[in-house]
Amino acid sequence: QVQVLESGGGLVQAGGSLKLDCAASGSGFSIDTMGWYRQAPGKQREVVATITSGSTTVYADSVKGRFTCSRDNAKNTLSLQMNSLKAEDTAVYYCYVHLEFSRSSRRRDYWGQGTQVTVSS
Repeated sequence: QVQVLESGGGLVQAGGSLKLDCAASGSGFSIDTMGWYRQAPGKQREVVATITSGSTTVYADSVKGRFTCSRDNAKNTLSLQMNSLKAEDTAVYYCYVHLEFSRSSRRRDYWGQGTQVTVSS
C-alpha cells in the first residue's frame, strides 16, 4: 500500500520562509515524477513545481526564483523550500507522486492529504 504524507506548512508573515516535506512509503514501486501543487480558496488546483527522477525541475512562473524543489530518490522524499513568501502563496499545498509498480508495470498517481500555508500581509 502506498502512502503519501506531507509535513510542514503553517502561518508566516510576508517575506518569510517555510519548508514543506513529503514522504512516499510502501514497497514494490519506483517513483518517476514528483511535484507540488496548490489550491487557493475558490481557485483550481495549480502546479507549483515538478521534478523528475533525474532531478529535472520545472517551476510555475509565479514561484521561480523564490521556491526550490528537491528530492531524495533513495528515501522517496520530496521537499519544497519557499522563500520570500507572498500573500498570494496562501493555499493548501499537495504533494504528488507518479510511480510504476515493479511487478505489473502499472503506473498510478498518488496525492498527499494537503497542508495549509498561510501568508499574512
